[in-house]
Amino acid sequence: MISTKNIIGSINDVPAEWVFEYYLSLSEKLTGQDVKIHSVFKTEKTPSMFVYFKAENNEYKFKDFSSGKQGNKVTLVSELFNITYATAINKICSDYERFLKDNNYCSVNEYKIQSKYRVSDYEMRHWTNVDGKFWMKFKLNSDLLEKYNVSGLSYFTMQKEEDGKVSEITFRGNHIYGYFRNDGTLYKIYLPNNPNKKFIKVQNYIQGLDQLTYEKEFLIITSSLKDLMAFAKLGYKNAESVAPDSENTMIPEQYIKSFKKKYGGVCVLFDNDEAGIAAAQKYQERYGLSYIVLDMSKDLSDSVKDFGIQKVKEKLHGLLTNALKK
Repeated sequence: MISTKNIIGSINDVPAEWVFEYYLSLSEKLTGQDVKIHSVFKTEKTPSMFVYFKAENNEYKFKDFSSGKQGNKVTLVSELFNITYATAINKICSDYERFLKDNNYCSVNEYKIQSKYRVSDYEMRHWTNVDGKFWMKFKLNSDLLEKYNVSGLSYFTMQKEEDGKVSEITFRGNHIYGYFRNDGTLYKIYLPNNPNKKFIKVQNYIQGLDQLTYEKEFLIITSSLKDLMAFAKLGYKNAESVAPDSENTMIPEQYIKSFKKKYGGVCVLFDNDEAGIAAAQKYQERYGLSYIVLDMSKDLSDSVKDFGIQKVKEKLHGLLTNALKK
């Protein structure tokens, strides 16, 4: 009799946690926790790749900030071996069958969802000379910061509760900034001097959305709020700007469709490094949007800081004209 014990009929038969454990050679079994490792796609000193549990889908996914790659178990294998999605499915099933012949593997029946630190408290403060020195490097003054609801914070506290125990961490410093919506809702905290974690996301939000007038001819999608404000500082009278949560977060399709209807042209202006270009290409592939690579400093705000408004505008003008042709 032919045994079918280890025959895998579908990719759904392969536990996502096994895929990440096996192909990433993880040292621990995934049971609901998030794991941070060095990127498998790029050499880096500081780990920036996350394998995380998505409770809504009850499965593991990954996000690699150094390369911009992200997705599910199949995407991981497709990217690792540079093969198509369909080929990756076949490989996973085949490798898992082979693995089961030589090993006993027990899939996790119940994940233990780990509590995560969340912002629980903060205090706004007045602007100082220290703030002015930092933001003016990018030619961003208090009027522009106030328009986009950027405020200095004296501190913020993050809290989590696990097994009935509450843990808190409070952060203080000169360079802590809160990003707020027009209604006063905090959606992000910016820590420019923190090399490991510059942003703490509080909630989803398309940055600059509250400030759109829909009266300009063009819309530019930048990589960050700082770049968005730098673009506003360039003084284009016929264009305004928004930014996703990050380059690695796609603006939902319904917003892109709405933008295309309301503007004569929409294009993407992200960082000019590998991750930024890869993220911009996703907007081109998925939404048909043109993208610009500004070959100056790493991003738009740094280009303004390093070269000045006029030189950036001169370089950007031709790129925008070509990208926004109807």
